[in-house]
Order: sequence, then C-alpha cells, then structure tokens
Amino acid sequence: MIGIVSAREAQRLANERELDLVKISPNANPPVCKIMDYGKYLYEKSKREKEARKKQTIIEVKEIRLSAKIEEHDFGFKVKNAVKFLQDGDKVKVSIRFRGREIAYSDLGREVMQKFADTVKEYGRVEKPPVMEGRSMSMIIVPNKK
Repeated sequence: MIGIVSAREAQRLANERELDLVKISPNANPPVCKIMDYGKYLYEKSKREKEARKKQTIIEVKEIRLSAKIEEHDFGFKVKNAVKFLQDGDKVKVSIRFRGREIAYSDLGREVMQKFADTVKEYGRVEKPPVMEGRSMSMIIVPNKK
C-alpha cells in the first residue's frame, strides 16, 4: 500500500522495480493501480484455469437405438456398447422408433426396454423410465457411482 500518488510517480516506482503498473479499477476516483509482473500473473491465471478444466468431468449422452422386434445377437451387441459407454461415465439414451403399425405394439417395445435395463443394471441405473414421445419411446440410463 503506497497511498495516493500521481500516475507519473507510480510509473516511476514500477520502472525502478522492473515491474508493470496495472490499473485494477480505472473508473474509480482516483484510479486504483497495482505494481506487478503482468506476464507472470497471466501465466499463473492460465495455469489455474487449466488445472480447473482437468478436474471437471464432461458427461455426454450417447444414444442407442433399438427396434421392437430386435434379435438376440443384435440386442447383445447394443448392450455391450451401452456397458462400454456407462463404464466411460457417459449417460445412455435408449430409444425405440415405431414404424408403421408397430405403434399398436408399444408394449413389446416397453418389454425390450425393461429387458435392456435389467441387463445393464450392474453398470447403470434408470434415471428416466421408458416414455412414449410421438412415435418413439425412450429412457435414460446413468452410470453407477464408483
């Protein structure tokens, strides 16, 4: 804390110490300035931001599409992909699109969804149960906490 000094005096003090004179709040009366190494400040700020980005996790929503009349092998393949996504920490949206007259057999789709949820229950839990949205049914599975 130096106190209130003229701009020239502040700049001279900064030059003597081989540092920068940085205006913290230029609109104040009188303007508030700080003598610091601005390059070092920017470097440390970027390091802190980079460290903060490392610690945060981004959760993506991966979609898996099934059909009401899915075969056993195809179902197993889709389950394997869903398990991989859940192990990576991503949410999985499972959807079934009913085409044509399949909409009349939406209970078959609900059974497929329930079977899918039971198959992956050791890797994830159902966050949003199967819901009909127009001609498609979807549910969301989130990974279990480690």
